[in-house]
Amino acid sequence: MGRLSVNLCGITLDNPVIPASGTFGYGYEYAELYDINCLGTFSFKGTTKDSRFGNPTPRIAECPGGMINAVGLQNPGVEKVIAEELPKLKKCFHKPVMANVSGFSVEDYAYTCEKLDKEEQVGWLEVNVSCPNVHGGGMSFGTQPEAAAEVTRAVKAVTTKPVIIKLSPNVTDIVSIAKACEEAGADGISLINTMLGMRIDLRSRKPVIANRMGGFSGPAIFPVAVRMVYQVAQAVKIPVVGVGGVSSAEDVIEMILAGATAVEVGAANLVNPTICRDIIARLPEVMDKYGINTLEEIIGGVK
Repeated sequence: MGRLSVNLCGITLDNPVIPASGTFGYGYEYAELYDINCLGTFSFKGTTKDSRFGNPTPRIAECPGGMINAVGLQNPGVEKVIAEELPKLKKCFHKPVMANVSGFSVEDYAYTCEKLDKEEQVGWLEVNVSCPNVHGGGMSFGTQPEAAAEVTRAVKAVTTKPVIIKLSPNVTDIVSIAKACEEAGADGISLINTMLGMRIDLRSRKPVIANRMGGFSGPAIFPVAVRMVYQVAQAVKIPVVGVGGVSSAEDVIEMILAGATAVEVGAANLVNPTICRDIIARLPEVMDKYGINTLEEIIGGVK
């Protein structure tokens, strides 16, 4: 393995940088800008059993240090993703890809994961129990240990590939939820998803986005993400994927020191479409600056 290589649930990544779901489409959109095979992998757009139009517009609100989104899991449904999106993806990305899955019932999660598990291109299933901007699903499963564990068990019963459970920061005790997922068979934990936020238009006195509230992401949430990654990595024995406000090579190193094996980059992709490529290119320089030989040796290396 090279200096930047890490092992995520039994699969070697050339580097730990992973564009986060919802910010990278199905990959081929970004492949028009650069060779996306430089990535460790990427998590493709959140997929549900049935097609979803998503939330009403407006869906985006800018704010200091980040943005709020309430897209609402817009996607064509798992059947079309398999039939139409994955073949296009295969033409431009030649590594295992991470399939991000959401649901509105335990049965939904199991159905969608079972379908995607059979696809050769899929290396990991990232099961999102943490979406803060849909009604009746997503985060409702990620706020209680028992519910998150139930989803984990159901998905593990019908899949063979590594299952990574993506957790919500909108809870009082994320460690208990992570441990419940581990005990239920999860192969990894991904955290954090967006925090719940809101903006109000002063002229109309109405919420800026139609959904009223949405997921707050961007650099402002990075310290919260680092703290939660550290707490969970200390408590579980399975790999942790760090997400939340990452926008530089230094941020990636900090996440890894906190305990992350790999690191996802979300909102920064929407600001600079080549940010992941640029972070990967700069990692060796930052590693040299801080006397780091390999990334594997510093996972959880905070003193």
